Amino acid sequence: MRSRYSAFVVRDEAYLLRTWHPDTRPARIDFDAGQRWLGLEILGTSEGSAFHTAGTVEFRARFRHGGAEDSLHENSRFVRHEGAWVYLDALFAG
Repeated sequence: MRSRYSAFVVRDEAYLLRTWHPDTRPARIDFDAGQRWLGLEILGTSEGSAFHTAGTVEFRARFRHGGAEDSLHENSRFVRHEGAWVYLDALFAG
């Protein structure tokens, strides 16, 4: 999760697409030029250890857009695909 957040901060599209499950991966990522990421807070995790094939990460990512600060609160699902953990999808918490 932290590496994907960092990839969003530096707009590393190749890394984000590589770590996204092929069933839900978009063709490309449209970064918002007016958005600046300010910080990531991991709120919780479930499963996702070496003994699991799926896991979730609840996080809050703060950002600034158009002079106003806001945050993204998400529960991200990750799964193992071809031996690597990849992002599958998310439920937005608010």
